[in-house]
Formats: sequence, C-alpha cells, structure tokens
Amino acid sequence: MSSTLLLPVTGIARGHQTSFEINHATREPVWLRRMVVAIALLFFGVFLLMPLIAVFVEAFRKGIGLYWQALLDPDALAALRLTFIAAVIAVPLNLVFGVAAAWLIAKFDFRGKHLLITFIDLPFSVSPVIVGLMYVLVFGVNGWFGGLLQSWDLKIIFAIPGIVLATVFVTFPFIARELIPLMQAQGREEEEAAIVLGANGWQAFWHVTLPNVKWGLIYGVILCNARAMGEFGAVSVVSGHIRGLTNTLPLHVEILYNEYNFSAAFAVASLLALLALVTLSIKSWVEHRAQAAVGAH
Repeated sequence: MSSTLLLPVTGIARGHQTSFEINHATREPVWLRRMVVAIALLFFGVFLLMPLIAVFVEAFRKGIGLYWQALLDPDALAALRLTFIAAVIAVPLNLVFGVAAAWLIAKFDFRGKHLLITFIDLPFSVSPVIVGLMYVLVFGVNGWFGGLLQSWDLKIIFAIPGIVLATVFVTFPFIARELIPLMQAQGREEEEAAIVLGANGWQAFWHVTLPNVKWGLIYGVILCNARAMGEFGAVSVVSGHIRGLTNTLPLHVEILYNEYNFSAAFAVASLLALLALVTLSIKSWVEHRAQAAVGAH
C-alpha cells in the first residue's frame, strides 16, 4: 500500500523537477539579458535622448534673452496660433469621424466594410507630400476646382483652409484605428442587451459603448493632436510658406534654419519638443488610468 501511495508522489515530484528544468533551460543567460538592455539603452540615448537634449542646449546657447525674443517674435506667435487653429479644427472632425467609423465597422456588417477600412489606412501608406500635391491639383489655381473657387472668391491653397484640410487627411486614421480593435474585442452583446431592455441606438451608444472605450478614445485623441501639431510634409506643400500667415511651427523652424538663424530655429523647435513631452506625459497618464480601470474590473 505504501508503494502505491509513493508512486503518485514520486510522479508529482518528477513532474515538478521536469517543469523546473524546462523553465531553467529556457531562461536566457544573464550576459545576454544585459547585452539586450545595453543595446536598447544605447539606441535610446544616441537616437532619441541626445537629439532632444541638443535641441534645448542650442536653444539656450546664446542666453535666455534671445530665447524669449525668438518665441515672442510676431511670426513665431502667428505660427503657434495657426498650429493650434489647425489642431483645434482637425481633432474634433477626426473625433466625430473616428468614433462613427469605428462604431460602424465594429458593430455592423455591411457591403464595402473592408473597403472602408482600407480607406481609413490610406494616409498611413501615402506620403504627406503626395497628400499636399493632391490638394494642389484639386483646389489650386489651375486645379480641377480652381476656376470655380476663383469665381466665388474662395482661396484654399496657400491659405488656412488648405492647411486644415491637409492636417485632417494625415490625422484621421488615428482615432478610428485606436477604437476599431477595442470595439471589436468588446463585441455586440452589451448593446444588444440594452436595446432589448428598451434603449434606442443613441442611448446604447452613449451609456454602453462610449464608457467602455473612453480611455482608448482619449488615447486616440492625444495621438491625433500630436500628429496635427507636428505635421510638416503635407502642410508645407499647401501653405506657400507665407510668413505670419500660413506658416505653422514646423514650417517656421525650417525657414529660420534655412536663414542660418540657428538660435531662433532651435528655440522654436524646443517649444515643439515641450509640446511633445507634455503629450507623452498625458499619454502615459491615460495608459496608467486605462490599466487601472481594467484591473478594477
């Protein structure tokens, strides 16, 4: 009887030993882990941290007085104002489109669904410069609607509307692409249950769908806003580089640098870098809150 009882215990002991040996065998050597961490830190330091530090060092090289003078220059303030105008218009438009497109794709089946997803991904595959050229060909003086716009005394290219359109195009996938997999993972059961209980479509969306995706939505808005403020290629083509009128902050940095006004260029660039750091901080906070919310559930 004792031997019968010992056999399972021995088997269990052997099983634990085998599991330990397997885990120990698949564990990477210490030197390999340290080498991978060192490579990652080296890459981060050389390609990310050092350029960021260099921007602020060059910005303050000639003193705080010249730094503030560059930031308070009327052209710099106009560029900052236009950057915020483009972001303030583009982000809400993409918010409406992104939520509607994600809800439609995740919650309904219809013809052309995959085509819509392809169109949403289009700005990821098209160069921003090509985007700017497309708008020039459509809305420029010699474009498809150029004559009609001139007859109505409307100006899109080399004006604020063109900058807003280009910004909207290059940023509209961010919110939709953040929400689509999230809504698909949640399924349709909760919305269907709400409708069965008497809720209409808007009530089901507002009280069920939106609370479930709010952190992903905020995350998408942050990414969209960051891209809107930092966009260069498409805006550069449609802006015309008119100082004080159609230059955003990235374009203003380019002009100052091309004029060998390096201190002012790096000062304005440091402002963009600060905006990026604030965006990253908010992004990290949103990720932390989202993980805490998932842990609470």
